[in-house]
Amino acid sequence: MDTIELLLHPVRLRIVHTLSGDRTLTTAHLRARMPNVSKATMYRQVSLLVEGGILEVDHEQQVGGTIERWYRLHQSSAVITSEAAAAASLDDYRRAFAAAMAALLGEFNAYLDRGHADPPADAVGFRQHALWLSPPERDELIGELRKAIVPQLNNKPAPDRRQHLLSPILFPIEDEPPQTPSQ
Repeated sequence: MDTIELLLHPVRLRIVHTLSGDRTLTTAHLRARMPNVSKATMYRQVSLLVEGGILEVDHEQQVGGTIERWYRLHQSSAVITSEAAAAASLDDYRRAFAAAMAALLGEFNAYLDRGHADPPADAVGFRQHALWLSPPERDELIGELRKAIVPQLNNKPAPDRRQHLLSPILFPIEDEPPQTPSQ
């Protein structure tokens, strides 16, 4: 299974999110973060991610009569390259968007179900803006967003940090407007 196929699944995508920032966690930790995912599903999805090289076993330890595995994200393998994205079909994009939205909904529900969710205090937002952009303006906006986001991607877990999920989505919502004749 290639990287696109591996990441086009909401549970696997949530596992990748959870393990970002050089975290090492067990399947029990992952299930605590995603209580709505069955034990069997979690083990199956972790196994697929390990087989696909997205996750690796960081270490193992004996716990009672079983071996407990601690997993970590193999960050460079959890990336869909620009070449793979360019080669993707429209149906691939449709499936990717559906998986991303399902993962986003799963993460948001898990946040609300924790019992101590406080959206105003946590600055939760999900605004949508319809922007009129020329191609150069669109490219400038994407560049500015990258300039703001990319440095934060290297942040590691710390006592004063909470993990947040940021999901910028950008796509045209109408065809190019008809050109008016110049006068």
